[in-house]
This record gives sequence, C-alpha cells and structure tokens, in this order.
Amino acid sequence: MGAKPDSESLSERIGLDKIGPIARRYFVSNGFDGALTGVGVTVGAYLSGVPDGLTVIKIGLGGAVGLTTSGVWSVWEIERAEMRAEIHDIEDAMLTDLSGTQIERDKTSTQVVNALMSGLGPLCGLVSPLTPFLFEGALLSLFEATVLSVAVAVGVLFAFGAYMASISRQRWYIAGIRMGLAGLVVAIISIFLPG
Repeated sequence: MGAKPDSESLSERIGLDKIGPIARRYFVSNGFDGALTGVGVTVGAYLSGVPDGLTVIKIGLGGAVGLTTSGVWSVWEIERAEMRAEIHDIEDAMLTDLSGTQIERDKTSTQVVNALMSGLGPLCGLVSPLTPFLFEGALLSLFEATVLSVAVAVGVLFAFGAYMASISRQRWYIAGIRMGLAGLVVAIISIFLPG
C-alpha cells in the first residue's frame, strides 16, 4: 500500500473535499433550525415549570430525533429524485444506460453526504444547548442552566454565521451577530408566549 501523495490536502485525506456547497447549506440551515428549536424548547420547558434538567434533556432529545430524522430523510428523498432526474437526462443525451457507472456512484455518494450533513446540522444545533442541563442540580440552578443554554445556542448560531461569512468573504463578526441575534429573538418571544 503506497502512501498518499504529499500534494493531497488534509481535507482530501479525511474526505472533507466531498462536502460541497449544497451539503454545507443543508448543515448550516438545519443547524440553525436545531439551535432555535433548542432555545424554544429550553425556555419553554423552564417557563412551563419542568422540575429538573433531565426532563428538559429528554424533551430536547425528542426534538433532536425528530429534526435529525427529518433532515436525513427529506434530503435523502430530495437528492434521490434530483439524482435520478440528472442521470435520466444524461442517459437520454448519451443514449446509454448509466447503471453501475462511476457517474451513478458519484451522484449516490453526493446524495449520502448531503443527507448526512442535513441530519448532522440539527443534531449539533439542538444537542449543544441541552448540555448545561447536565449540570442542573449539581452546579447550576434550573434558571441558570436555561440562561446558559440560550447563551450556548446563541454561540452556535454565531459560529454558523461566522463560518458562512468566511466562505463569502463578509465580515465574520457581523454575520455572526446577525445569526446569533435570532436566538435572542426566539428566547424573548418564548417568554411572552401565553401559558
């Protein structure tokens, strides 16, 4: 087995070069949804009188399962339909069957990566704000865990914004603040919801 050539980048060696712009969009968009859902779940749980952090985590994990499944399943089906349409167009133009070819394998690989990134985004976005509740009772009160949870979600949103700004050559801190602000807006709206 020969060693990989030195000219190969680190991202190519670990497969990150396979994560294209569509997968990044799915990850960030669904991660944004996950983080905002995390804010809504944690603030809503606290205001509803949930007795302990473990219960908040259970509620949040239920949401994470739903969003992750939705992200993977919907994108799998969307990408499958798009892939089949593209392959049919190529087959029609080339007057040949592309089953089992490198073209079909590449498109299937893209489908898998996009679906996984779509599911990973909300999982990371929603599970991160739940972590302060692991320390509720031992180090934090339920109120402190809720406030820290909102701060973590805002930090995750800020990171998403800064990352997208780095790709598009915008000012990372402005984009980060814009994204992070959404978490604060959801927290404030949740406070004023009836119930």
